[in-house]
Amino acid sequence: MDVIFALATGALFGLGVFQILRRDLIKAAMGFAILFTAINLFIFATGAYDSDVAAYTDQIENGQVSDPLVQALVLTAIVVSFGALALLLAVVNIVSARYETLDSDQVDALQK
Repeated sequence: MDVIFALATGALFGLGVFQILRRDLIKAAMGFAILFTAINLFIFATGAYDSDVAAYTDQIENGQVSDPLVQALVLTAIVVSFGALALLLAVVNIVSARYETLDSDQVDALQK
């Protein structure tokens, strides 16, 4: 299972970085969303335990209890990534309305 998490995280991270480097601002915003997903998967994969006991139960049975801190960090990271993505999409909307293009090379103010 660790190999699947590693491959999925690496593929999402690579795809996110590739999309960020594109000239189209919408594709770059999608790249940020994919990159945020890869980071959340990485945080979740580093703190996951192979246990039968959930983190939110009161009964400690035979086995190791999952760490609730990792789940709280991932939930917090999801909220922060949604906020950052909303801000990024607002900036893309303003740039597209002001310069009437989504190509980052055609925006004159970014070249100065």
